[in-house]
Amino acid sequence: MGPDLLRDGHRPAHGGDAGRRGKGLRPTRGARREDQPLGGDALAPVVNHRDLCLVTGASGYIGGRLVPELLDAGHRVRCMARSARRLRDHPWAGRVEIVEADATDPEATRRALDGVDVAYYLIHAIGGAGGFAENDRRAARTFADAARDAKVRRLVYLGGMDPDEELSPHLRSRAEVGRIMLDHGPPTVWLRAAVIIGSGSASFEMLRYLTERLPIMVTPRWVHTRIQPIAIRDVLHYLVASADLPADVNRGFDIGGPDVLTYADMMRRYAAVAGLKRRLIVPVPVLSPALSSLWVGGITPVPGGLARPLVESLRNEVVCTENDIARYVPPPPDGPIGFDRSVALALRRVQQADVTTRWSSAGVPGAPSDPLPTDPDWAGGTLYTDDRTCRADAPPERLWEVIEGIGGKHGWYSFPIAWRARGVLDRLVGGVGLRRGRRDPRRLRIGETVDFWRVEEIETNTLLRLRAEMRLPGLAWLELRVSDENGRAVLNQRALFHPRGLAGHAYWWTFRPFHNRIFNRMCHNITHAAEQTPP
Repeated sequence: MGPDLLRDGHRPAHGGDAGRRGKGLRPTRGARREDQPLGGDALAPVVNHRDLCLVTGASGYIGGRLVPELLDAGHRVRCMARSARRLRDHPWAGRVEIVEADATDPEATRRALDGVDVAYYLIHAIGGAGGFAENDRRAARTFADAARDAKVRRLVYLGGMDPDEELSPHLRSRAEVGRIMLDHGPPTVWLRAAVIIGSGSASFEMLRYLTERLPIMVTPRWVHTRIQPIAIRDVLHYLVASADLPADVNRGFDIGGPDVLTYADMMRRYAAVAGLKRRLIVPVPVLSPALSSLWVGGITPVPGGLARPLVESLRNEVVCTENDIARYVPPPPDGPIGFDRSVALALRRVQQADVTTRWSSAGVPGAPSDPLPTDPDWAGGTLYTDDRTCRADAPPERLWEVIEGIGGKHGWYSFPIAWRARGVLDRLVGGVGLRRGRRDPRRLRIGETVDFWRVEEIETNTLLRLRAEMRLPGLAWLELRVSDENGRAVLNQRALFHPRGLAGHAYWWTFRPFHNRIFNRMCHNITHAAEQTPP
């Protein structure tokens, strides 16, 4: 699992100059004084953009986003995985070297590190059962020793912040991993982050589901815990830059965004950014971490094995106590991203997740916070689908003619009265209804309206995707795709609904019986119309 899934608490590492404040840290030539402004050539590390970087945990949330960032920065990348098959669906798989190794296997790990300049350690046993701490300890020691023996120049570890209070077993284990890296490996940078905001991050998804599904929340006392969240884009910025830090830097650094919030603040501000009504939060003192994790598991689809350590860690206040990283790494080009903007960016990807990132580039492609096709199926929010496949005794071109002429005077090929009633209902609540029709009865273009839909994508003879503009408690699409099966046309019809809050989920399940009949008849009637179209 990627380290974004934890809000690790770590105590300062012992020995050498591994302390929190950089004890014994010697400025390198050209390094910036603490009172010197950032910018220019003040930082002066020696950069070799042909370094070979090894990334562990590349199938996880952080690792899967770090790899393309390193490639874009000019580095060569090798990914270490227990199974190479887990990486084959990533879009960057053909641009990297993939080696199979288990971090607890000294010989395999040593071979994987051969010739590596910078190694990223992103392995955590979050959600593991008994013995996870020993497994973490053994893997970290094996990797650190192998990296030192392989003469790796720099090791980078992403963990959690370091509150001076009692930590949960999982957080204590993460702290121990950091100390092992600093004490036994080559020069190490230990980046300590709190909640990472980005679609697909378990911490963010838990926040998202709790806020969207519960207008009124009875919550444990941890909602008043102070947290300094950080955007995924900023985390990746620091991870990439850490590869070029001077050789004598061997320590931890706190990294965080510009906002310090309680968890209750985060839920309220999430609701505001998402356009939801203000959430009523009622904290109670009786929900233990165990009960809280059961509650979270019942409300959200985040697996229980992840929910419990996330909830347990929320009792620790995680706020940056230093900003020493600024001595070596300038802030991101546009400055650190605040909580509201990071949520807005993540939500834009979430709303498009299983639509635009899979089928089109309607969003900004390649952004580090984009959901990936290999993210867990609970990431990015619920997406309800209705899939139908129908075959026509007609060539694909005829089926496409029917599809491109849909709506307007041709209607929607199923229950005309129901469609008209839906249009009237939409107008009654201030929507556009069916009154817009369409500009041309035979041809469509991207951006045109078709009744209460808008053309979002069209590929002649292949694909028509419409986005609903009716009043709905969520986002809806209708996709009609044509394929050729031995000269016969095949229609793949897919309706998608991305609910917004509890009302959205209620809407889908309430109208599902009607949708089943409407979409089933629609699929069959479209193919039948293609069979009746004269050659």
